[in-house]
Amino acid sequence: MWLSPAFPVGAFAYSHALEWAVESGAAHDAASVETWIVDLVERGSLRNDLVLFAAAYRAVEAGDAAALREVDELALALAGARERRLESAGQGAAFLVAVRAAWPAPGLDLFGEGDHAYAVAVAAAAAAHRLKLPEAAAAYALAFVANLVSAAVRLGPIGQTDGQRITAALFPRLVEAARIAAGSTLDDLGGCALRSDIAAMRHETQYSRLFRS
Repeated sequence: MWLSPAFPVGAFAYSHALEWAVESGAAHDAASVETWIVDLVERGSLRNDLVLFAAAYRAVEAGDAAALREVDELALALAGARERRLESAGQGAAFLVAVRAAWPAPGLDLFGEGDHAYAVAVAAAAAAHRLKLPEAAAAYALAFVANLVSAAVRLGPIGQTDGQRITAALFPRLVEAARIAAGSTLDDLGGCALRSDIAAMRHETQYSRLFRS
């Protein structure tokens, strides 16, 4: 429910710079779209999100507000472009509003004022409601990929059937990435999906666009 397209976080408005990849020709068919997303899963922003997810989960599980704040601030600081920060903070804020209203839990009170990263917010809710970490992280990863696949369908380089094939092909990678992240620490943060980071910056000045990132 929390990670379904119907949950009011506005995920549909963000492409995570995939729009620029399509515009530039870097993502022009099913194979190139899948490659672009795989890089995010294994070497880019989703990999880091899952490490941060695990750290935030453990902070809430321990009732450690200071540790949660540290992870949250780090997650926002690691956003490689203004639109990436907007994407994370905008969804994080909307997620917390909806979850606190419909599924309140004491762990969610550990958040202070200010912006909150989306991955951290989802992890906090999962820990507060005692969901298992690997499964919750895998669900977050699947929602991330599903949103990018939906964006690619709307942008035109793939159709709906190709979108389903990409999602199905990536599912084992997502489960494994979540499993690894569950045993990670903040020392494991790092990535090298540089073209995606550049795409996020280029999208900010892209002339014609459908998405906010």
